[in-house]
Amino acid sequence: MESFEEELKQLIIDVLQLEDITSADIDTNAPLFVDGLGLDSIDALELGVALHKRYGISLSGDAEEVRRHFASVRSLAAMIISHRTK
Repeated sequence: MESFEEELKQLIIDVLQLEDITSADIDTNAPLFVDGLGLDSIDALELGVALHKRYGISLSGDAEEVRRHFASVRSLAAMIISHRTK
């Protein structure tokens, strides 16, 4: 799963055009929003579109569930992997 988490970090950097940030700068367990990486709702939308295009993941439904999945790179990776194995 570690290599997949690295792939996700690079996707976040590429999609959100985070200049001067490398995948090593992103803590796998740190929050993606507010604290941690400091992403906002627009970033979440762009990231959601990218996840749909790359992995076929559609996020809908409970906002609290979506927040939980987007809590960190690790939680996002776990959600994508669980959807791929269904």
